[in-house]
Amino acid sequence: MAARTETMIPARRLVWALAAAGVIGLGGGAVGAVALTKPAASSSETTAVAAPVAQAPIAAVAVGSTALPDFAQITAQNGPAVVNISVSGSVKTAARRAQPQLPEMDPDDPFYQFFRRFQMPGQPGQRGEQAMPTRGQGSGFIVSEDGLILTNAHVVRDAQEVVVKLTDRREYRAKVLGADAKTDVAVLKIEAKGLPTVKLGNTQELRVGEWVLAIGSPFGFENSVSAGVVSAKGRALPDESFVPFIQTDVAVNPGNSGGPLFNSRGEVVGINSQIFSQTGGYQGLSFAIPIDVAQRVRQQIVAHGKAQHARLGLTIQDVNQSFADSFKLERPAGALVANVEDGGPAAKAGLKSGDVILKYNGQAIVASSDLPALLGQATPGETAKLEIWRQGKLQTLTAKLGDASDKPAQLAQDEAASGGKLGLALRPLQPEEKRAGQREGLVIEDVGGAAARAGVQPGDLLLAINGTPVASVEQVREVVAGADKSVALLLQRGRERIFVPVRIG
Repeated sequence: MAARTETMIPARRLVWALAAAGVIGLGGGAVGAVALTKPAASSSETTAVAAPVAQAPIAAVAVGSTALPDFAQITAQNGPAVVNISVSGSVKTAARRAQPQLPEMDPDDPFYQFFRRFQMPGQPGQRGEQAMPTRGQGSGFIVSEDGLILTNAHVVRDAQEVVVKLTDRREYRAKVLGADAKTDVAVLKIEAKGLPTVKLGNTQELRVGEWVLAIGSPFGFENSVSAGVVSAKGRALPDESFVPFIQTDVAVNPGNSGGPLFNSRGEVVGINSQIFSQTGGYQGLSFAIPIDVAQRVRQQIVAHGKAQHARLGLTIQDVNQSFADSFKLERPAGALVANVEDGGPAAKAGLKSGDVILKYNGQAIVASSDLPALLGQATPGETAKLEIWRQGKLQTLTAKLGDASDKPAQLAQDEAASGGKLGLALRPLQPEEKRAGQREGLVIEDVGGAAARAGVQPGDLLLAINGTPVASVEQVREVVAGADKSVALLLQRGRERIFVPVRIG
């Protein structure tokens, strides 16, 4: 049976904290520690019943002048509700079937034709596809006495069989009721009654610096306990996720995925989901999905079999210092609108390229990735109040949100900029270019100086500068002449639109 391994990723990339299991036969360097425990055997369901664990108040242990939570009591009360999840499946991979080779002999030998019948014409082997078995492990926790379990969507992705193992060593085949990739939450169901459950807490009451504890199965070591503190809340990660993550320094490793994160009162406040690592193992940065986000997804999956998320229908990118200087913002914050989808919710609300979204329903947008995380908590059809910065003034717009399953919002990639003059050779659109459907902008014939260092390329179409549509070369010269430190160029490159800051001061 093959074991799935974690794939090595470049430095400073997020990796799933999934169990170390991998596909044998796939090319490339596969990295990760193989679980030392044997793969879970195929389970047969049992009707044995375990009584729910009583939830007594969690006491604090005094250490000098500092009160620490009683980790032993939290573990004793909640450990039985934390489960180990084993998944198995298969993946199609290229295969080559070896064929017997003809022995060296004289063609006139009477046995030559006998051996020749086993050799097909052409290459000495045949290529095709074959299913290779895969196995993996993760964690989860029971949220209802009748067998509802929360875990990560990536733990059960592509699984053909899911086996849940309790701490008393009972095993159940689990049904995946639904999995939401946008929040990485999945809901499982096992057929059992009277199961031990965890108590769910309130993420809003969680404080930075508060003690937290994780229980899971790192590298297959079931019900392992690790503790730490909350490092940050509402952390938006650069993975187009719809989740405001809880950042901790709790030791989380492959296999902890889907396990619970407890506060000092023994309440679940998050689901351990990702780590930030250069090696694929724990390096002090762990991220958990807030339990209130998971609860909303759970309710939708149980009711409808899937979760819904809202969208605005626009492309955004970060506001760096150069953009802040160009748009006269006090500080580099917000989500810069690079493109607005025709007929989408943002277009209907009046949003335009060059707008900077500063607040969403009163919540400040610091990094552009904050906006998708906030949208992920909304429901299609809801209205959102947007505070934007346009042409040096604050404005407020109201948008009716669409459904992210139709076309999810994208995060544009921004380009670096450095000092120097603008360095653009521009020309107006030719009549044939206008007839081809392009109605606005100036064609960039050649690039040099600061624009070249910023990533502007010949053939790009300059649509706007500092949020103002361009109609002539003279207009561009006037804007650049009046600019202080930098200008923001809105470019059309192929089918994509992107803002590029160019520092000219």
